[in-house]
Amino acid sequence: MSDVLSDDGSDIHQDDSLEEVMTPAELIAKLEEAWLNEKFSPELLENKSEVVECVMEQLTHMEANLQRVKKGDVKVSVHRMEMDRIRFVLSSYLRSRLQKIEKFFPHVLEKEKSRAEGDPSLLSPEEYAFAKEYLANTETYLKAVALKHMPPNLQSVDMLKAVPEPCLDSFVFLRVKERQDNILVEPETDEQREYVVDLEEGSQHLMRYRTIAPLVSSGAVQLI
Repeated sequence: MSDVLSDDGSDIHQDDSLEEVMTPAELIAKLEEAWLNEKFSPELLENKSEVVECVMEQLTHMEANLQRVKKGDVKVSVHRMEMDRIRFVLSSYLRSRLQKIEKFFPHVLEKEKSRAEGDPSLLSPEEYAFAKEYLANTETYLKAVALKHMPPNLQSVDMLKAVPEPCLDSFVFLRVKERQDNILVEPETDEQREYVVDLEEGSQHLMRYRTIAPLVSSGAVQLI
């Protein structure tokens, strides 16, 4: 895939916040991993704006490379198909995040506001601005359509209580990328007890999201 992404064979250096130098193929793999995790997780995950920006820059570079290829070259159609595939993954990733922001906006903003200094940001600057605007517009709409017509003691609404939280107890499929020992699994019923399991590298499981959420964030497991 790297020859499709970078005809000169160079590695990706554009963003210093990416701690390791990645080849174009590794960059696309990072995007696909972020896309699948975001698609299948019930909550909004940490934003991957560095990966998104690098992929967009790489797409621009790919487009410039194609302009130099002779017309009629069969490579052009193959490379454009790959570019369309990358654009689809990128668009789907960003769309999944926006859908979650719209669905859980007060909880997303509260979590972002309460995060400790130094913790990774849940939202990109653009997503944060969108979430704040969405909250303000929702409150304005509710007041104009319903709340102003209600008794004074009912003319306010707590968005954190009115909007459901993400269901972290939903079950997800996952593939283990790094072996994990002694993972505590909560009981499904009152009659069961807590127990621990070892997750072997390469194994696949169906587990409660809450149990493995930290492993998704660390990259030890991949949602599938």
